[in-house]
Amino acid sequence: MKKSVITLAVSATVGFGTIFGGTSVITEAASISSLKGEQNKIQNQRSNINSTINQKNNQISDLQNQQANVQDEITRLDDAITDSTNKINETNAKLESTKEEIMKLQGEMEVIKDRIEKRNVLLKDRARSYQDTGGMANYIDVLMGATSFSDFVDRANAVVTIMEADQAILKEHEADKKELETKQEQVKTNLESIQKMVADLQTLQQQLNVQKADKNKALASLKQQENEAHEGVMDLQEQDALLAAQQAAIQQAIKNEQAAQAKAAAEAAAVAKKAANSNSGGSSSGGASSGATPGVSSGYWTQPAVGYLSSGFGQRGSERHVGVDIANRTASPIVAAADGVVIRSYLSSSYGNCIFISHSINGQVYTTVYAHMSTRLVGSGAVVKKGQQIGVMGNTGDSTGQHLHFELHKGPWTMDKRYAINPVGIVPLP
Repeated sequence: MKKSVITLAVSATVGFGTIFGGTSVITEAASISSLKGEQNKIQNQRSNINSTINQKNNQISDLQNQQANVQDEITRLDDAITDSTNKINETNAKLESTKEEIMKLQGEMEVIKDRIEKRNVLLKDRARSYQDTGGMANYIDVLMGATSFSDFVDRANAVVTIMEADQAILKEHEADKKELETKQEQVKTNLESIQKMVADLQTLQQQLNVQKADKNKALASLKQQENEAHEGVMDLQEQDALLAAQQAAIQQAIKNEQAAQAKAAAEAAAVAKKAANSNSGGSSSGGASSGATPGVSSGYWTQPAVGYLSSGFGQRGSERHVGVDIANRTASPIVAAADGVVIRSYLSSSYGNCIFISHSINGQVYTTVYAHMSTRLVGSGAVVKKGQQIGVMGNTGDSTGQHLHFELHKGPWTMDKRYAINPVGIVPLP
């Protein structure tokens, strides 16, 4: 009977002697193996993340090269637009000069028209005279009326002169008409040519402006893609940093488990010796805190904050709510839900002041998240006990009121939160 009591006492002591509260030495060995397995999983995840980061960086480099090429095209188009603008200005100046030449030609044409009009009157008078006097017959009468050979010669010279004058008038008349037609055609041709040149240049400039607008749009799209890639890299780097912190936390948990094994063995030996001497044993239980600090529950988990459950786990509108919200009008203390190692304590744009804690319970890794706190009281790498205050409830980050957003993950925390589970029924809640 005494031997049975001693065996029971030793088993009880070993069974409740770990830092995480209640696993045997054999279980602790399995727990260490499990923790190392989790480390390997995290290392594989980090390798995948770093591979994706490299791909993203290559994508960023490619996008930057594309932007440089598009920028070169925009510069070329800018030069072409500037060149076409200068040509349009030059052609417009030439158009103004041509208009001045046209004005001058129009003045010359008016003079020619006036000469033609006067000559038309003269020719009409001549024609009328020919009709009245018989034309050529009149010249014969003039010649036949000579009184001497010398008079005949004089009369003949006079007739020739008059006839040559008439022919000259007709030639000048025809020349003036031709010159007028030529100048009119020249004016029309010059004006049409320059106007077409201006129109072609304006069309070219419009096409260049459209091309530039398309290139600017393409450049803006490439920049947007680059910004998204940079944001993706930052998210991946943040996830990698968190995984690295979880690796460190698990490594610390392994050390804690190893220390617990040594401590459990020493306690078992002490209990066995005491049982052998006094045939008696003892146990202890946790206490409770007063005020707004939640009482420490027995078992692995305790309530993380005092308040009321304002939002549960699951679908909330169009988004998936992967935790529960505990609200309170007063700035309630936030405590660690279980023994563990702080993975990361930092200010997040979405979580606000937040703390991630890694826990090892019966060889299973759990991760708890405490978000939107006003104050953080522990830093990354700290070893915390169940019920230890780690912060104060607040309204930081993407929050609309004072509360604690609490998450429970069965495994490591990941960006896609695929290991998030409903803490109701596992962790004591209000």
